[in-house]
Amino acid sequence: MFKKHAARLISLIFMVLVSVGFCSGVGMAPDKINKSLNAYYISNNASDFIIKSKSPLGFSEEDIAKIKTLFAGADVNVGQSLDVSIGEKRSLRVYFVDFDNWTVNKPDLLEGENPSSALQCYAERADNVIKGYPVGEEVKIDLTPFGIPEYLNSVVTVVGTVQGALTFAKDGEPSYNNDITEVPDTTTGTADMDCLENILYVDKSAMPLPNGDIYVAIGDRTVFNCFSKDYKTLTDNGVKDITRTLENVEVLTLYDNYSYKSLSSYSDKVEAIGYVLMVAFLLVTALVVLSTMTRLLDEERSQIACLKTLGYSSSGIISKYLLFALIATGIGGVGAYFVGIGLAYFLYIVFNYSFNMPPMAPSVTVVFYIITLALIVAATLVATALSGIELTGERPANLLRPKPPRAGKKVILERIPVLWNRLSFRYKSTMRNVLRYKSRFLMTVISVAFSTALVMAGLGLLDMCLFQDFGSGAIMGISAVIVVFAGVLTAVVIYTLTNINISERNREIATLMVLGYYDREVTGYIYREVYVNSAIGIVFGYPLSALLLWLVFKVMGIGSLAKVSWFTWLIAPVVVLLFTGLVTLILYRKIVKVNMNDSLKAIE
Repeated sequence: MFKKHAARLISLIFMVLVSVGFCSGVGMAPDKINKSLNAYYISNNASDFIIKSKSPLGFSEEDIAKIKTLFAGADVNVGQSLDVSIGEKRSLRVYFVDFDNWTVNKPDLLEGENPSSALQCYAERADNVIKGYPVGEEVKIDLTPFGIPEYLNSVVTVVGTVQGALTFAKDGEPSYNNDITEVPDTTTGTADMDCLENILYVDKSAMPLPNGDIYVAIGDRTVFNCFSKDYKTLTDNGVKDITRTLENVEVLTLYDNYSYKSLSSYSDKVEAIGYVLMVAFLLVTALVVLSTMTRLLDEERSQIACLKTLGYSSSGIISKYLLFALIATGIGGVGAYFVGIGLAYFLYIVFNYSFNMPPMAPSVTVVFYIITLALIVAATLVATALSGIELTGERPANLLRPKPPRAGKKVILERIPVLWNRLSFRYKSTMRNVLRYKSRFLMTVISVAFSTALVMAGLGLLDMCLFQDFGSGAIMGISAVIVVFAGVLTAVVIYTLTNINISERNREIATLMVLGYYDREVTGYIYREVYVNSAIGIVFGYPLSALLLWLVFKVMGIGSLAKVSWFTWLIAPVVVLLFTGLVTLILYRKIVKVNMNDSLKAIE
């Protein structure tokens, strides 16, 4: 049976491989990002609370003691952060911290060495916005606008380049900038703000500044993940406790930090895309897999009759086809797991376009993989079982007879003379064949329509990134992945349905050959139906594309149908037609090599 139906076996494997691989990969990526972000949060001891004094005198020792009492067991550091003018802009931020007791928000040293004196400092690494200072650069810190006498200003030397614990977004560090305490929404495009150009970390003993900041990292960080519901509750309660304990303060959390919040937000958007597209991918796959198995069983009518005559039970016969379906989906499912893992790793790497990503977490959650594979397997086995029950319920004598052809009836176009009369004979024949088998026609049209919509979803997102100044390399990478997987799925769908169509019509093709039709006439007879079905599917794919794009934009909170470039709507059908053309070329040999003798032998 595997040898006889090798093409269908391979088609089933690839259908499951592509759809489950895509769905599981897009589902695994957010989990990998969130786990990596949480591991980075723990390893770098990122502050849960930054308490900023609104008094020019800063915090007293008594104030600091109250916070240490309030958060018993937490790491508490004190210091000061100021945005200093370089030229006409307050573009340099200086964090004054105690290097000897630095435990909260301690950065990773990337280049150079640790400071050995008060006048040596760290500089933040360069990115898309931060310019960075080279090791050895001397920087004069002018604090006269903050009431510090000129003679107390210092010149510090950069001895090390670091990755800050709170500053790994490559779009700079807009949070906390110039008294901004709300994270700007840069996920909808380039934000209109005066971003920092450099960040320095200086020992607070270098200048006589009050302790204007208290950094708090709570003790046990293994009981929850950052940005979880429990963490939100903890931070909300913590802010209330702090404002009750101290007066005239402002409290910032990770929810006010651009790097953490934007990466978490992008992760949520990828997950939302996964949920929306998972439905479309699974629906297309389920339709084609169901069609493949039900029509395979229909071709096996005579085999089932022989087995029944030999005394095999109905359950024994059905189990043969269930095993075929299970092995096909199982092989595809195993391959899909590795495709999903690879896709999750790729998407994580793509995020490096916008972020200095933290070290990748080694583990992933396979919930998306299990759900998608289970749905496909369940749908395939149920369809196979139902078709098997129907066929094994018939008498062997009926099964041995060829299935009677569908009675010829007027198709809908024949009732429109103004159109029908203008068609040539070959196209009249094509339209009759296309519309004669309604279930087959609907299956093909729906599958192509959804495939077109998936391609359009990827192209629409890509258009938002490239031409609408969406400004996210991460989403651009995801868009490209969607286009590739949707294109491959479209090719597999069209190949599978066309291959089944050819297999079911061997006798008809052989008859045309016996009557003297040339190869190009025989292939044209089949190909015209393929292209008509694809064209109708593309037409119905447009409203589906609009709906799918609207849903994607809705869950992501960016973009709109009106902003999608006009030419993008033309590219998707071209992609589908190109894959259709490729499939017809691949199947050309199968059509012209039909054995006329075997195909025309009387079944009786």
